[in-house]
Amino acid sequence: MKLKYKIWFEIDGEPVITKLKYELLKNIEKTKSIKKASELLNISYKKALEHIKAMEKRLGKKIVVRERGKGAYLTKEGKKLMEMYERAKKEFEKTARLIEEKEGI
Repeated sequence: MKLKYKIWFEIDGEPVITKLKYELLKNIEKTKSIKKASELLNISYKKALEHIKAMEKRLGKKIVVRERGKGAYLTKEGKKLMEMYERAKKEFEKTARLIEEKEGI
């Protein structure tokens, strides 16, 4: 048996960052391209843009900058959002391991 969980951050009941949105930001940072990041996640470019716009709207801050001919990159706020999700994910993973060990799962 394995302990499962989902992580997301929300504002006023609306999700800001979920696993998919985190993976999108992570892949944008890695590839410097929204198109390539969306392909890696098997989602359309349009859907990737919708996710980015939703995160930005809910945060009230720009998280991805697109520059013609230079690609895309995360803003300081985008990196902070991604890092916050990573920290939460690591803590949940650590807690899950402790519970599994304690319970002998």
